[in-house]
Amino acid sequence: MQNTKTIPTHMKGVQLTGHGGLDQLAIRDNIPVPTPGPRDVLIRVRAAGVNNTDLNTRIGWYAKSEGDSSDAGWNGEGLKFPRIQGADVCGEVVAVGAEVDPALLNKRVLIEPCLQEANGKALEQPWYFGSECDGGFAEYTVVAARHAHAINSPLSDVELASFPCSYSTAENMLTRANVGANDVVLITGASGGVGSAAIQLAKARGAQVIAVTSPTKADALLALGARQALDRNDDMVKALGKNSVTVVIDLVAGAQWPSLLDVLKPFGRYATAGAIAGPMVELDVRTLYLKDLSLFGCTVLGETVFANLVRRIESGDIQPLVAQTFPLDHIREAQTQFETKAHIGKLVLDIASHP
Repeated sequence: MQNTKTIPTHMKGVQLTGHGGLDQLAIRDNIPVPTPGPRDVLIRVRAAGVNNTDLNTRIGWYAKSEGDSSDAGWNGEGLKFPRIQGADVCGEVVAVGAEVDPALLNKRVLIEPCLQEANGKALEQPWYFGSECDGGFAEYTVVAARHAHAINSPLSDVELASFPCSYSTAENMLTRANVGANDVVLITGASGGVGSAAIQLAKARGAQVIAVTSPTKADALLALGARQALDRNDDMVKALGKNSVTVVIDLVAGAQWPSLLDVLKPFGRYATAGAIAGPMVELDVRTLYLKDLSLFGCTVLGETVFANLVRRIESGDIQPLVAQTFPLDHIREAQTQFETKAHIGKLVLDIASHP
């Protein structure tokens, strides 16, 4: 079943043709519009956010061995090219499969980026939207209906597209670390999409937040709700003292990583979903077991995480942070700007306004 709007046979989109530089991003206007299966919905994409994973996937960063991209996907397998990236999607349901509730038709939706179902089947290992299957950097996309969440909000399509990937990642980390009102939470990489989301979501849980960022962005993060902002080059132990925080939300890793465990109180919780300063770190196992610390790696979203996020958005508990918008065919410019890390919040492709 589809709505009364005419659905074309072909669409404009950006296809990743292989691992490498920006030249691997091919802008094409003759991509076949995908056909939804019985359990799927077809979505007219209105806006799509740019993420770290887009760049990491393009360059093959997830590969465990240099020069070997056979495991460069999120699920440890190689990608099939061409691939349409884009995990952050806000759009309108324009067609539904035979087994899908027709009430979803014409609804504005956010796509849950961590997929438990695709091609009509439950997945043994989750896929990531725009990685193991085509995503939202195109005029239309298909996803299992269970991953298309209707949303009722006065926010614009661009503003809503800033939420799915980064905010669900942040909410998942906070959920895994069981953050509550009695916690003091240290967030690294706090000016990025996930970090700034984690500030808001931790505050919504009643926690106190310490943000780690660059000095030029400190005031903005304090305004966002952080109690304190530290320079990312600071010695964490000297700045805070040992055993001073209950939770670390880490998106950076790198050389300073051991100090993050040093500032955790006994029985503290550490959660990570990124390693932008480098994935290889030095762990003194004695710190781990003598302080009874819990370490969480966070990729797959918990069952209730995305639905909880949608409720937070609808209730106005959190606000969008859109740093800049780009038309779809300026994807290379958007990814170049993303790499500078000069922004706070999200860069978003405004697809509906730029045919």
